[in-house]
Amino acid sequence: MSKNPYYSGPVSDHFDGTRFFISGHTNDKSRADLLKWRMETRERAIWPKSWPSPFSDAPPQRVEGAQLRVSYIGHASFLIQTQGLNFLIDPVWSERASPLSFVGPRRVNAPGVAFDKLPPIDAVLVTHNHYDHLDMATLRRLVARNAPIVTPLGNDTIIRRAIPQARVHAYDWMQHHDFGGGVRAHLVPSYHWSARGLFDRRMALWASFVIETPGGRIYCIGDTGYRDGAIFRDVKMRFGAPRLALVPIGAYAPRWFMRDQHADPEEAVKILRDCAAQTAVAFHWGTFQLTDEPIDEPPRLLAEALAREGVAPQRFLVKRPGEFAWID
Repeated sequence: MSKNPYYSGPVSDHFDGTRFFISGHTNDKSRADLLKWRMETRERAIWPKSWPSPFSDAPPQRVEGAQLRVSYIGHASFLIQTQGLNFLIDPVWSERASPLSFVGPRRVNAPGVAFDKLPPIDAVLVTHNHYDHLDMATLRRLVARNAPIVTPLGNDTIIRRAIPQARVHAYDWMQHHDFGGGVRAHLVPSYHWSARGLFDRRMALWASFVIETPGGRIYCIGDTGYRDGAIFRDVKMRFGAPRLALVPIGAYAPRWFMRDQHADPEEAVKILRDCAAQTAVAFHWGTFQLTDEPIDEPPRLLAEALAREGVAPQRFLVKRPGEFAWID
């Protein structure tokens, strides 16, 4: 009998009956590693208690046809509008990325779109179950607005236990959800992991999304390390070069601890190169302090990496919460 409380499907090349994994790449950090980082080697930069963005977006109700508008909410949260559909990626409107309301990483800037200014949401795409990506308080508010949720295997159980009325569609890697009109959300691997507590590591699946549309592909990467880069090259091979990629650039220090799960700015440029995205937008920096780097270091290091690699800065956009971009 499976010891997995979230999922009890068949064994596969990335599920052993209890835990999910990426063959040849699973490299869990131990509690001893965590203690070493927190107690012995940590050199944590001091973030400001408040770092407000000067921007605030009021999105349109719909963006029709091949036009593509992306609004940065903050951290890993985006609103994507195209083909008359509105997608929210990893929405977090809570004050803390934590299971508790009084402790844990606290946001230093407000969401870039006020919740009551959101347009109708056609789908919420949740990449994995870490608290800075799967925020139950925000999902509860979106479910009250009748928004369906698309997520990897096992996360449906987690969400329904907290929000029984939620409409949740759960998929494995290389499966997809069809929205009609030639729009599909494909789930593909990322180099990451999952957990909501101390004893459920890798018991729910994690994923990136490739949103296929008649106007091009949108690669929503979520959290990932770089490792050998194979999964990013595979996206290009399977789906073609994305029109837009949302690429993480932060939460990378110290490298000995974070390398396998979070890309740094130099690796973010490699991801851009590997998947051959026409345009990238950076995320996973500047809202919740999860790791040790200074709050403004990720975009500075990204600019240096782009210059070294001869990549035009307008190909890899860095936005503050509340900024948006129209993607060619």
